Amino acid sequence: MEKVLVSAATGALQPVLGKLATLAGDEYKRLKGIRGEIDSLSRELAAMDAFLEKMSDAEEEPDPRDKVWMNEVRELSYEAEDSIDDFMAHAAAGDGSAARPDGFMGKIKGVVGRTKARHRIAKAVEDLKRQAVEVSERNARYRSSEPTTSVSNKRKVDRRALAIFEDASKLVGVDGPKKEVIQLLSGDGEPTQQQQQPPQVVAIVGAGGLGKTTVANRVYQELKRRFDFHAFLSVSQNPDIVRVMSKIFSQLNKKYSAAGTEDLLQLITKIRDFLADGNKRYFIVIDDIWKVETWNDMKYAFPITNSGSIIITTTRINVVAQSCCSSFSGHIYNMRPLDEVHSRQLFYGRLFNSEEKCPLHLKGISSQILEKCAGLPLAIIAISGLLADKASKKDKWEQVKDSIGRALRNASVDAMVNIISLSYLDLPRHLKTCLLYLSIFPEDHIISKENLIRRWIGEGFIHRQVGYALHESGEMCFNELINRSLIQPVIDKTFGHEVKSCRVHDTVLDFIISKAVEANFVTIVGVPGVHPDQRNKVRRLSLQNGGEIPAGLVISSARSLHVFGPNVKIPSLLESRLLRVLVYEDCWQLKDDHLAGIGNLLHLKYLRFNDARALRKIPEEVARLPHLEIDVLERGKLKEIPATIWQLRWLTLRGHDSKVPDAVAAMQGLQVLEVFNVYAQSTEFLVGLGQLKSLRMLGITFVMYRVGLYSKEEDVQTAKMVSSIAELSKAGLESLHIKIDKPSDRILEEDWFPESDPPSPYGLRELVIESVGLPRIPTWMVSLGNLEKLYVSMLRVGEEDMELLGGLPSLQHLCIHCWWGEDDESAEMEAAIKRAMEAHPNRPCYSVT
Repeated sequence: MEKVLVSAATGALQPVLGKLATLAGDEYKRLKGIRGEIDSLSRELAAMDAFLEKMSDAEEEPDPRDKVWMNEVRELSYEAEDSIDDFMAHAAAGDGSAARPDGFMGKIKGVVGRTKARHRIAKAVEDLKRQAVEVSERNARYRSSEPTTSVSNKRKVDRRALAIFEDASKLVGVDGPKKEVIQLLSGDGEPTQQQQQPPQVVAIVGAGGLGKTTVANRVYQELKRRFDFHAFLSVSQNPDIVRVMSKIFSQLNKKYSAAGTEDLLQLITKIRDFLADGNKRYFIVIDDIWKVETWNDMKYAFPITNSGSIIITTTRINVVAQSCCSSFSGHIYNMRPLDEVHSRQLFYGRLFNSEEKCPLHLKGISSQILEKCAGLPLAIIAISGLLADKASKKDKWEQVKDSIGRALRNASVDAMVNIISLSYLDLPRHLKTCLLYLSIFPEDHIISKENLIRRWIGEGFIHRQVGYALHESGEMCFNELINRSLIQPVIDKTFGHEVKSCRVHDTVLDFIISKAVEANFVTIVGVPGVHPDQRNKVRRLSLQNGGEIPAGLVISSARSLHVFGPNVKIPSLLESRLLRVLVYEDCWQLKDDHLAGIGNLLHLKYLRFNDARALRKIPEEVARLPHLEIDVLERGKLKEIPATIWQLRWLTLRGHDSKVPDAVAAMQGLQVLEVFNVYAQSTEFLVGLGQLKSLRMLGITFVMYRVGLYSKEEDVQTAKMVSSIAELSKAGLESLHIKIDKPSDRILEEDWFPESDPPSPYGLRELVIESVGLPRIPTWMVSLGNLEKLYVSMLRVGEEDMELLGGLPSLQHLCIHCWWGEDDESAEMEAAIKRAMEAHPNRPCYSVT
């Protein structure tokens, strides 16, 4: 992999060296007088960069003195890049990148401005050179030892890495605990349905990494279908209890939509009244409770007279488990480590698919490694991920075994952290950076792969590799962290177990937070036990759990700002002009005036709004920012999207009622657009959409009842949309998601992909149709010769439908959601699908829902 631009190990040294070379070139001739200083600074920083790279690739942690020196150099690199970027931005504006001043006085002001900028950069280079020399003199020795690097060539998710999570959740050592928990809930393996029986409670307790959540989830998946009302929620160490209760209620009552104004008492009353009405039987899992106070706040929402209801809680803390059980009729279930048989099954399954396939020369070492993992599933998963690339190298296994032997001197949980540390040290530097960046996310947060890669790119962590697009390079990093079992895949089974999201185990999260904070790579506010050092300049800021920036903490040097949750105090953007990435996640309190000054963020690369319910418009100024990409996941009041925004390259819109400006046809670089309601748009917009030749992903909905159009207008809208989609598919559209909130056969009777003269192939590779159910597969699908993935909702499946699908030459993944009635009809349809698939052996994967 080519060198990354920015890293946790070397800070911004590499981009600084590139920008210093630019300043010394012909483009900046007016800096000729200080080129000697620039060259001298470049040589000093290059030596520091080389040493930092060696230190970061070492197999052991650097000593404290080296850590101090490394932090100094990283901070110096950020200061240098900030100064250079500031000069380049002003120089670009003065050279005509912005509007040129008019008149004599305007020209005079421009000359004066350029002169001041030249003096500023000259002084900045001089100051940076002095600081670099001082840092070097304080740390006179540069070690010359050559560390061992470990760079993987994997480019896709290793299926063994996914299989291990399947095994951990379904096969390895889980069946026994699952049966025992079910027996505790009922006494005979079946939940009780006696009248006036208080809810049965089982509190699963054990150390982190033992699999408490896994067992609770397996019980939940097996029993939830027996209950009309069920919910599964993770509380975590630092919960927003109002949001937790709101999410529980939204799972129990599908009609409930959080208003964002309820307090805890109101929510408890709503949940209690809802469950008490009709004596509803419910099944609730509350995962990862840390405090007795948290349970005490929640328990009053659950009526004690509901017959046959059950509650499962998980916790690391015995006193919490005791409190849960004392509130109702409950039992404590103590999680045990895996026994030797299951430990071996988990370990060898990841590395060799089975123990029998393990080479003989690794058997003895394997047993010693497993003994030190002490039956902890997370430790076994982590160590097997570390060994995955060393499966036949005995000397490497010996090194790992010896490292574990040196590390394991404390309790099992500490041992697990040390194993994670070994896995971290084995990463190449670019993956260390990508992993440490995950410390910005709250505990138990589901992290979208697409969103994460966009953030990595915006931060400058990903460098384009030869033969691959920048986004593909980011996807390789994501896949490699999955392969090494350092992040857990969240699997979308729609198309053959795709990984579209991930989460970080809380033990791994604790580890990477400590590393990120130690290196001043990330500053976190709102997490108990994590205290920002006000002596440090903030480089990346994560605000969580109702946190507020403490007095004295300066954020003017922040390169990214990540705000999570509706109770965080939104900081002003006026003092954060160096931001590259700006993200608001579930910020119901975000309003238009919070975005004042966003047009001055000249370095901004990625902007994201997720569920900003009070935001009414996107500022027009964002369209003036070069290279900006925007994600808008809108569920609130956002109505105004300025026409000027369509000059951006990447825009994601999600929200049924968004009115998209007709100027969309001017946005020729747009690659992703989702999700908008066809019937909320003008015909001009729908026609212009077909001209977006760079569009790769499109998501649309047909929601008539929200707009109230007459039938003729509806037909016109549909026809225009269909025509544009055909044009887009010829130009390069790869993914199309359609959602129809009405009887769908009429809409899909249109000829969506007609034959043309001369013939022009349609490039569509993925098609998703969500509806109340199609009576048949549309015949126009035969035109989709490049279609690889298909998800479709149907009323029933006939032989003729499967024959049509079987004739698609490129189809590999098929998921059919059928609105089946009787079990015998279901079995008959599934048999028809299997017969059709078996007749076409080139179809490697299909599923039936």
